[in-house]
Amino acid sequence: MAAEKVPPEAGDPGRTSSGRRATVAIVAFVVIVAIAVLGRWYAMQRAQPERSNAKVALVHVTNGGDRGPGTLREALFIVAGATNPSTISIDVPQVRVETALPAFVNGRGVRVVGQASGVQIDAQGLASGPVLDIAGPNTSIEGIGIIHCPAAAVLVRAAHFHLARSHIESCDVGVDVAENASDTLLERSQFRNDRIGIRFAASGRNTAVASNEFSDNKDASVWAVRSAPDSHDAAINIHDNKFTGDRIGVVAGNVPVLVQRNDFINAREADVHLVGSGGVVRGNHISGGSSMGVVAENANGAVIEDNEIEGLGAYGVMVRGSSNTLVRANKLHNCGYGLAFVLGDARSASTAVENTIIEPKFNGIDVIGDSPILRHNQVLRPHAYALHVEDFQPPDGQKVRAQPFLDSNDFGNSPVSRTGAAGAGQSHLR
Repeated sequence: MAAEKVPPEAGDPGRTSSGRRATVAIVAFVVIVAIAVLGRWYAMQRAQPERSNAKVALVHVTNGGDRGPGTLREALFIVAGATNPSTISIDVPQVRVETALPAFVNGRGVRVVGQASGVQIDAQGLASGPVLDIAGPNTSIEGIGIIHCPAAAVLVRAAHFHLARSHIESCDVGVDVAENASDTLLERSQFRNDRIGIRFAASGRNTAVASNEFSDNKDASVWAVRSAPDSHDAAINIHDNKFTGDRIGVVAGNVPVLVQRNDFINAREADVHLVGSGGVVRGNHISGGSSMGVVAENANGAVIEDNEIEGLGAYGVMVRGSSNTLVRANKLHNCGYGLAFVLGDARSASTAVENTIIEPKFNGIDVIGDSPILRHNQVLRPHAYALHVEDFQPPDGQKVRAQPFLDSNDFGNSPVSRTGAAGAGQSHLR
């Protein structure tokens, strides 16, 4: 008889089970490969510029590493050649920079925006050079933190740069603005524990530092210094900022600045230090600390007016070695001293007019080896002298006489003294 054929399902249960397992394994493998391929495709698509209705290229940073797909480095390479305005969206909480990034060179406009809450670029691994190098015009940075920079966090060497809602901390220089930059706006940002918060090599047209917070900066929060007077006519407008606990709030030397409506608190050395020409300090509130308020040193044509200065341990305003400087309508109270004029240029005298000084702990106005014009000033309840005038005798040189011109000042019943006059230890001036 012929052997009866038995179907495999009925005759070999083991083979049936193995076949099913093999089928499941193959399907699973195919699914895994598909997922991997789709993931890679998605990452590559996220790194490629998207086009919005406004024809703006949008590049996402999804990788916080120093290099590779989705990193800030790759995004900068992509936007460098874009033919339309570009936006780089940083979608990760932290970006680590260990080697120099490519510069911003696209002149059509690049905007860097931090989407994740508290986005930080950590440059601790960077050996030297700026973190972000702005070499192309029309660049803006918004909502980004930059920390631990060995040099500058941002180097600006192009026109139309805008920084907003960002913070820069523990860097050598926060924002370094080169001489060729113009139309620079730095606003609503924080600069903490840097050596210098913002540094200007020169003044620039339409340049402003506005509504920022500076704190505990080691040398100065704003540094605008050059060796010779700046030929630019436009002043850097530094307004509506808050400075707390800095060594010096603003240092300006031969760079035109307009420092107005700022709040300076507890500076360690001085709140504003002017050197050379081009400084205007107006309408600020200065308080606290053992420092001086406003220092004009070897200044020419500086204007210090309508400031309120309170609770300083030293002088509210010190004018030293200066010429043609105007100190007008300032209100000083509870400071160590009020105003001081020291070794100025007698041929181009400085002037103090309509200032009010209330309860200085020592003298209201000191004049040492200088001949300023003092007109319509008021000194109330000084703990020492309303006005103290003293000649200056250098160790090896000719005595410099102090001869202020006094006109209609109100010193009340407070004493006025002169020391160091020929043959006189102390005398009263009227």
